[in-house]
Amino acid sequence: MIRRLLSQLAALGAIATALIVLPATAAQAAACAAPWSASAVYTGGGVASYEGRNYTAKWWTQNERPGTADVWADQGPCTGGGGGEQPGPGDFVVSEAQFDQMFPNRNPFYTYNGLVAALSSYPAFAKTGSIEVQRREAAAFLANVSHETGGLVYIRETNEANYPHYCDWGQPFGCPAGQAAYYGRGPIQLSWNYNYKAAGDALGIDLLNNPYQVEQNASIAWRTGLWYWNTQTGAGRVTPHNAIVDGHGFGETIRAINGGLECNGGNPAQVQSRIDKFTRFTQILGTTTGPNLGC
Repeated sequence: MIRRLLSQLAALGAIATALIVLPATAAQAAACAAPWSASAVYTGGGVASYEGRNYTAKWWTQNERPGTADVWADQGPCTGGGGGEQPGPGDFVVSEAQFDQMFPNRNPFYTYNGLVAALSSYPAFAKTGSIEVQRREAAAFLANVSHETGGLVYIRETNEANYPHYCDWGQPFGCPAGQAAYYGRGPIQLSWNYNYKAAGDALGIDLLNNPYQVEQNASIAWRTGLWYWNTQTGAGRVTPHNAIVDGHGFGETIRAINGGLECNGGNPAQVQSRIDKFTRFTQILGTTTGPNLGC
């Protein structure tokens, strides 16, 4: 009887020891270092996190992605810390701090919270493919938005002389808000009565009769930009979303947005402006640009 009791006490002691050791082991998990940046220079011993793992540079390196170049030594999984981990299901791959860095002079109308609220309308946006591709798509969208709005400064088109030109009376629904009501608004500068009709139908908002909502509500404004990005091909063959996630390249996003005026030599300076913004934003997000930047 005494021997059995001692055996039971010993078993309970082993369980108690295990319960004490387990939290200590978890506490020893490495925190993520600062996320890898394509533009940063790393020397031997430099550390960076990428897709939830820490890496150490063996020698001088720049723009060689961890996990694909032998210059990096994989140090294993990491958690928390520097933000290099894979975003969770409800996270946006662009943090508010990164958004502020991209748009330091933006109009207060274009809020980060408004953008995040709009993401639910198109859940595949910046959530398709690897974390590298997700960040690349976010950078591509925001680079084109920056170009269209002067760095998120302009809410509506500045040239008021153009306002009456965006009403196509040939459409069966006409222009119920008025001849001059369908000028460019929002992050992609939505314009023309038929685009307001199509965007409103897709989003469940009556934008044909009240297009002014796009300049009055930040979430609606962002939703119109995401509507175009995810569903429209413009002068191109694919949507901007598919241009990135299917590997066609950033140049095809330009073609879908304003290819008729800018691509094929139409306005190379404007194309380069978009590319420069895209390159800068990919560096901020710690991702790569991919191929085919121009159009």
